[in-house]
Amino acid sequence: MGWEPAFFSEIEEFPRQALAHHYPDVPCHGDFTTIKDEDYGSIDLLVGGTPCQSFSIAGLRGGMADERGNLALEYLKLAQRKRPKWLVWENVPGVLSSNGGRDFGAFLGGLVECGYGWAYRICDAQYFGVAQRRRRVFVVGYLGDWRRAAAVLFERESLSGNPAPSREKGEKVAPAVNACFDKQRIGQYGNGEVSSTLAARDYKDATDLVAFASNANADAMGALGYDVSPSMLAGGDPPAVAFQPRYARNGRGKPDVIAAPLTAEAGKTGKGDSSQCVFREGMAVRRLTPTECERLQGFPDGFTQIPWRNKELENCPDGPRYKALGNSMAVPVMRWIGERIQAVEGISNG
Repeated sequence: MGWEPAFFSEIEEFPRQALAHHYPDVPCHGDFTTIKDEDYGSIDLLVGGTPCQSFSIAGLRGGMADERGNLALEYLKLAQRKRPKWLVWENVPGVLSSNGGRDFGAFLGGLVECGYGWAYRICDAQYFGVAQRRRRVFVVGYLGDWRRAAAVLFERESLSGNPAPSREKGEKVAPAVNACFDKQRIGQYGNGEVSSTLAARDYKDATDLVAFASNANADAMGALGYDVSPSMLAGGDPPAVAFQPRYARNGRGKPDVIAAPLTAEAGKTGKGDSSQCVFREGMAVRRLTPTECERLQGFPDGFTQIPWRNKELENCPDGPRYKALGNSMAVPVMRWIGERIQAVEGISNG
């Protein structure tokens, strides 16, 4: 956006190193409560996300009585010392109900005492171009005038009473394993709620993988009236096996090649020449990679991959990267707020 950071303030070792890696010429202060009014010169904008744990359900809702929550008031003291024109403060939605709303009320009252007009809004990162739901409260303050703060956070369209439609939380079973036997719902093999590779059809005419019981051929399946393999039913039937339909049947009326994805043939084409087959039992949830977490927060790939504790950039550990990203703000949301501030400034100065 063409803005120049005057200074950062961070006490965690890894984020400090990340900031130094990307912004070597910008001073990084430690404990922000020790910043004096004469330090780092005058500033136009103070952005802060004081610790959210004391306001979240997971943090036991200690509120302002928690020393972490009390840092919200220290943020106000810093604003009083530095006197920037603009303030942006971020926290979890739990801050709105902490201590019956009195904690947030104390914060807003402190803004007024410091001379700032304010507006606040919950913004969800999923509507700003990242693939995660991350709802956060954003407070924007402007020295002497609440209307400019409100102009930053609220568009005319958002005040028309037509909010974006809400969605149910994603706790349903994935469509590929959701048992559905209604042909109209399944559609033409793949347009419904059952994956096309699990829809039963005669493998002589199929173009992709078909799944059916390992002790029955497709003709028998049709005679039984099943639309999917019995292995998908709760009836104790034999397991389903997926075959590649393009191979000819053997003398017993079944295809003679098991699909490559079901065989342990790394780098091979699934022509049945493997001497060993491995099957995994049970299920495990895959952890997101640091790169995926960077994308979920709107950072460039590899932003948190830095030289760390005498290790080269390529050997940067994952743990501190996850923590730093989890504590950060979603970049596209912050960019949007910054662009709105820039637009309001342009109007007021025009």
